[in-house]
Amino acid sequence: MEKKANKRVHVLVIPYPSQGHINPMLQFSKRLSSKGLKATFATTVFISETMKPELLNSDIDFDTISDGCDKGGFLQVESVDDYLVRLQTVGSKTLTELIIKHKNSPHPIDCILYDAFLPWVLDVGQQFGIVGIAFFTQACAVDYIYYYARNGLLSLPISSSMMPIVIPGLPLLDLRDMPSFIYVVGSYPSYFELVLNQFSNIDKVDFILVNSFYKLEQEVVDSMSKVMTQPLLTIGPTIPSMYLDKRLENDKDYDLNLFKLDSTSTCWLTTKPPCSVIYVSFGSMANLTIDQMKELARGLKQTGFHFLWVVRSSELPKVPHGFIEEMGDKALIVTWIPQTEVLANEAIGCFFTHCGWNSTIEALCLGVPMVAMPQWTDQTTDAKLVEDVWKVGVRVNVREDGIVSGDEIERCIRQVMEGEEGIEMKRNAMKWKELAVEAVCEGGSSDKNIDELVSKILARCK
Repeated sequence: MEKKANKRVHVLVIPYPSQGHINPMLQFSKRLSSKGLKATFATTVFISETMKPELLNSDIDFDTISDGCDKGGFLQVESVDDYLVRLQTVGSKTLTELIIKHKNSPHPIDCILYDAFLPWVLDVGQQFGIVGIAFFTQACAVDYIYYYARNGLLSLPISSSMMPIVIPGLPLLDLRDMPSFIYVVGSYPSYFELVLNQFSNIDKVDFILVNSFYKLEQEVVDSMSKVMTQPLLTIGPTIPSMYLDKRLENDKDYDLNLFKLDSTSTCWLTTKPPCSVIYVSFGSMANLTIDQMKELARGLKQTGFHFLWVVRSSELPKVPHGFIEEMGDKALIVTWIPQTEVLANEAIGCFFTHCGWNSTIEALCLGVPMVAMPQWTDQTTDAKLVEDVWKVGVRVNVREDGIVSGDEIERCIRQVMEGEEGIEMKRNAMKWKELAVEAVCEGGSSDKNIDELVSKILARCK
């Protein structure tokens, strides 16, 4: 039946239920809405009750599916494998119910935009003849490495005789530059299967989106595009519009947070000189050992710089006893903050980061050089790109016992904050900031890709 002329095409957005995946997909939903599409963002029941999206004043609609863990989310189960099985089994059932619910409303679902970590979402959507769009939340370089591994183009486990590792569009890679699931053989098998299965049914999608921008990863985007059967479009960076093109009204934050925000950092930073503060954060998942926290505290103290350190509530007991009081106004330790707002502050001179993709691309977009201390998954590859490809930072060296020493932490921070090398890193960071803004502004590569996507969706959903 022909759709009414005034009906907006309805896109259902399904993120993987974690902060680092929700942020970019919610931001992209805002972009689609600004282009005239109707977007419904469906998180799990537990995530929805934690983040309370119904309190937002947003053009985006919100709904839920279930992961079978409505009371406690991931912490409700005993293992990663158990959670992922529940997420797929219960998620498929409740997603089907959600689609049927909307089918009998004035706004049936025309298209599903899903996190590539959830390929089963595509299978559900295809049962209803709905357009399917895969959204890769990580760097294109990392996606392509997983593609190589999934399709047997990269023999695993990797032996020393295979060094350096050669993948088209990427620099020569050492073993430590690979995602941790590959270089630490047998680690987190359920997660490794998850990232490889992003490509299990990729030939059935209508479009492939990557959360990056073309000039940042031009060579690997071109290489990966050649092996995909459907269009691969870079549509990032997906950070709040206020920090890029400023075309989305009131888009100043990611809006949904799993942790309570602490606003004290903004006032504290206003009392510090430009480029004088080290910002330290390891994201929403990393858990450092007590020994590593001790060395990190020692290294930060030895630099003599001011520092703002984000330590989640669950990690606070690992901070050395008396350290907070000892540092006084030299340091501020907070539990969770609006990171883009902090990175955009002129007082920040360096970002000491785990190199999760959201944190990495936020720093690039805001012109902040980095010290990379990757922990696991894609972070090791991101750190390689930060240091050797984009040349906006330095990566720490890890001792044989797995600890980064306080002296090494101090050395790396000084390398970024002082001297000619530091000046060059800052210059490069500002270059990438300008190119990121260019990509999302009218006529930029990402803006044109989004327009192309919207145009083709509209054509298919008539």
